[in-house]
Amino acid sequence: MYALALYRQILSSSRLEGNTYTRLDTEKLLAQGEEPTGRDPRDTQMILNHKKAIELMVDGASVIRFNRYTLLNLHAALAENLLDDANDEGKLRQREVGITGTTFIPLSIPQKISELFDLLLQTADAIADPFEQAFFAMVHIPYLQPFADVNKRTSRLAANIPLIRENLCPLSFIDVPEGDYVEATLGVYELNRVELLRDLFVWAYERSARQYQIVRDSVPTPDPIRLRYRQAIAELLQDAVRTNQPASALDGDAGLDRVGVLTGDREAFRAQFHAALDSLHEGNFARYGLRPSEFTAWQNQRRN
Repeated sequence: MYALALYRQILSSSRLEGNTYTRLDTEKLLAQGEEPTGRDPRDTQMILNHKKAIELMVDGASVIRFNRYTLLNLHAALAENLLDDANDEGKLRQREVGITGTTFIPLSIPQKISELFDLLLQTADAIADPFEQAFFAMVHIPYLQPFADVNKRTSRLAANIPLIRENLCPLSFIDVPEGDYVEATLGVYELNRVELLRDLFVWAYERSARQYQIVRDSVPTPDPIRLRYRQAIAELLQDAVRTNQPASALDGDAGLDRVGVLTGDREAFRAQFHAALDSLHEGNFARYGLRPSEFTAWQNQRRN
């Protein structure tokens, strides 16, 4: 559910960068690998990069924080195949850059950029309040422009670092008008004023929280046996497919001992395992670690 809420960030954050993907386009690309016709390849790459960056954050929830490891790798994921020079992906900027639509000129001395980037990270990491941390990232990363490009996208995802660590509702930018976001960042660039961006941040988070509540309420409670023994179910399913044996041949006490199913859970586990094998099809076999060739061979044997 948390990852699902974060995936809403993909479309909303990409849209603020002029991405033309619709919600349906995004869902088809992420779920089925279908690229809509007539779209700019950069838009497709941007969507896929957001997905990779979010997975990096969710999978590394216990270790991400405001440090070089997190921010550089987050930028590398977001910037993959989108910069003129691939060497700039995940590296601090070594040259002068301009920002479209503003007279603001970011710092251009590489040594100073590196020093201020470290200071930015140290300051952010020292902030106790997760919302203040999130807003600090949204203000200071684009202002410093530590990367050759993809700074604002990095700042918007980095704002979720403290929220993920504190298990709070993630921040997305659903329905945030692109013009309002541009005006808010221009206020920081040209006037060193954060009020407009602050108000936008608060509005966006409140809306994200309402949407998160809807998502949470719509997701059924996971079955505790299936949740606790998801790896054990996957291992037995792999055995069933690769050896073409029925579930009843694999779920004896010896088999359940091998995958670590507790005695009191075995009746319920067997029911879940049998149901999973019975419902195995071309649209879900990959989540059990099965290859297409393995599934096809098993399917053909069952038909014969």
